Amino acid sequence: MSLIPWLRGTEAPPQRTSRNPAEMVLETLMMELAGQMREAERQQRERSSAVRKIRTGVDYSWLARTAWPTYHLSPGERLQLEDICAKIHPSYCGPAILRFRQLMVEQEPEVQKVAQLFRSVLQEVLEKMKQEEEAHKLTRQWSLRPRGSLALATFKTRVRIYPVAGDIRTISEDVERDTWPTPRTWSVPEFRALKED
Repeated sequence: MSLIPWLRGTEAPPQRTSRNPAEMVLETLMMELAGQMREAERQQRERSSAVRKIRTGVDYSWLARTAWPTYHLSPGERLQLEDICAKIHPSYCGPAILRFRQLMVEQEPEVQKVAQLFRSVLQEVLEKMKQEEEAHKLTRQWSLRPRGSLALATFKTRVRIYPVAGDIRTISEDVERDTWPTPRTWSVPEFRALKED
């Protein structure tokens, strides 16, 4: 007789925690920062060991492992970054991560510069959010406006276009003499204001 079914019955069913989307964005962005910092540390160690290997000509890394100091954010800097991350809308989280990864690949910064690069990406995203919000406000404002313009309506009522009567001399007059087109095509529009009583 197996005890597995009996043990399964005593386990509480896994409960989903309902978390705020802003918390999830904050956690995701900060995890991305931590991962990129670890990767930058690893690349920095590889570069320094390669330089040491070229300089000395011998690789002693297998013989003695030295503990590399890890870089940690200061608590103040971490709180500032978390504050900025909390302002990011969930729909901008993915593009922010992609932009950060792209800049990391392009620049290959040292570990100390990763947090500054991350901050600049977050500032870019916040600016983009602000610009799109302002554009959305303007489109909403224009969509709520009345369709007709008062100035255009008064222009329509006061000014009329009348064709000019008479023959218009053209270069190909001999060809056009036999056909008589509609007066609208032979005319030059004339703008006249209506006389107000």
